Amino acid sequence: MTEFIATAFVTFFVVIDPVGNAPIFLGLTANQSREHRRRIAVKAILVSAVTLVLFALVGEIFLRLLGITLPAVRIAGGALLFLLSVDMVFARQSGIRTMTDTEAHEAEDRGDVAVFPLAVPLIAGPGAITSIILLMGRATDEPLLQSLVVVIMLGVLGLCLLSLLFAAALVKVMGVTGVNVVGRVLGIVLAALAVQYVLDGIAQLAETPVLS
Repeated sequence: MTEFIATAFVTFFVVIDPVGNAPIFLGLTANQSREHRRRIAVKAILVSAVTLVLFALVGEIFLRLLGITLPAVRIAGGALLFLLSVDMVFARQSGIRTMTDTEAHEAEDRGDVAVFPLAVPLIAGPGAITSIILLMGRATDEPLLQSLVVVIMLGVLGLCLLSLLFAAALVKVMGVTGVNVVGRVLGIVLAALAVQYVLDGIAQLAETPVLS
């Protein structure tokens, strides 16, 4: 159980990336008052929490309705997370967790950026959604572990809220270079986790029928 808890925490911390989201949050709320920034941060975290809890509860069921097996999800999810880890290691803007140019322009015209682009896709993006489905699937038929997955995810979102509330101070202390260094280290860890997901998926696929 300890290993599972550690894996879940590291996975969520890396894909949600509380530290890396701080400078993005500052950029999106540059012209907002301190109080408005606080409201935006709280709303973004609440929307992210609802989104991820929803996928935790019905994500695997939805995939089963589409005829997608858990091994396939693990392999595809591992590949997706590996792509994200490569972008993190090279400190590149990732299409998995960041905005396209069109989305960025749309965000500039919005008065409230809490739901888009902060909650989705920056916080509760494809990486986080994939991770919670994979972890819930790994804990199938174990309600305690599945509850722990949700609790750990909410805990990491709590850390993300703190990083957004104190984003200015965090970026001032760490600087852009410091933020990138943290991202690179976390990217290496995520790469290893992604490969493990793929290996687990292949191993499970070899033991079970392709179609459920």
